[in-house]
Amino acid sequence: MIIIVKRKRLISMFAVIAVALVVTVGAFTRSKVLDNEAANTSADGNWGLSFQTEGAAPIANASAEYLRQFDGYYAEETTDKVIYLTFDAGYENGYTSKILDVLKKHQVPAAFFLVGNYIESSPQIVERMVKEGHVVGNHTYTHPDMSAIATEEAFSEELCKLQDAYEELTGKKMKKYYRPPQGKYSEDNLAMAQDLGYKTIFWSLAYVDWYESDQPTKEEAFEKLVPRIHPGAIVLLHSTSKTNAEILDELLTKWEHMGYKFKSIEELGKRKN
Repeated sequence: MIIIVKRKRLISMFAVIAVALVVTVGAFTRSKVLDNEAANTSADGNWGLSFQTEGAAPIANASAEYLRQFDGYYAEETTDKVIYLTFDAGYENGYTSKILDVLKKHQVPAAFFLVGNYIESSPQIVERMVKEGHVVGNHTYTHPDMSAIATEEAFSEELCKLQDAYEELTGKKMKKYYRPPQGKYSEDNLAMAQDLGYKTIFWSLAYVDWYESDQPTKEEAFEKLVPRIHPGAIVLLHSTSKTNAEILDELLTKWEHMGYKFKSIEELGKRKN
């Protein structure tokens, strides 16, 4: 009987060890998979943010250090209360002039990332942007999923065609700032943009403002844009948004009262903290 009991205990002990080994190996494997996934997000995918602390920069799916290899930015690493204000403009629907009026009132420099049809359909507004000291950036000519473009020739065509249209209209060289449509990118894209002399500009604060028929309320906009502002923020708004045109004056005033100042994206990477 004693021998039988010991054997049972021994078998039970081995069973526990075996289960522990399986759990440990499984956890290790799972950890390696997550590590690989985390590594891959910096090289390929859709731009994404996770806000952890009010008033602090979010965690992005690519680090500032990683992006700097390719002259890319999503925020400035600083404790200074500075904001880089940017707008994406896929088309014109009557709100940009009001936005420009507000920017002029507050003496805020902004960057407008435009596509080809905007330059063709709204040349006077583009010229006003330039005249009033704003940066006109490259949002590609046709707004495709650039992460699906594998060849340097096709990638270059999207940027260079937009660049040529801008320079033909304004008679000025385009300042080389590029924003991937929909935030879709790949490591190859980042390298291709860099080879063309462009800085890739993502963002560290945005909200769902681009659905023309489903605009956020003022309250919904402020709920996202005020508590999430942070030092060094690159803010993305859409100039097609009726809400943005209506709230911009009050929004800029709120940020100013919080102690923020506005800088041009041309100062990214140049300022001394």
